[in-house]
Amino acid sequence: MILVDSTVWIEYFNGVSTPEKDFLDDILGDQLILVGDIILADVLQGFRRDKDVDQAYQASSKFQKVSMMNIDLALKSARYFQILRKRGVTIRKTIDCFIATFYIENDLELLHSDRDFDPFEEHLDLKVVQI
Repeated sequence: MILVDSTVWIEYFNGVSTPEKDFLDDILGDQLILVGDIILADVLQGFRRDKDVDQAYQASSKFQKVSMMNIDLALKSARYFQILRKRGVTIRKTIDCFIATFYIENDLELLHSDRDFDPFEEHLDLKVVQI
């Protein structure tokens, strides 16, 4: 089971070849892939045309959806943000903090291509898919 970050989905839909996108291509159909609600929102917001949004949503329909946020995770996310800030790291996007918190708390490996997750891996034991 793997949950893929929006950075990799965006590369996938844009046809960009990266190691992470190529890894996703390799596991499609072989592994259970979950799509998080906030990741889905992040990906769909990037499309300019309604047709592209509809096609991307249809493509996501073959994957299991999962809710990534609740009050407990929101509080933990804020705590992780504070821990990192005390270590001199400022997280630029709240959504990245939410996503990293979900992965950490659910003991999942993150497939991403976003350096903003590096502090979570370094300081908070975020597990990352090694390619």
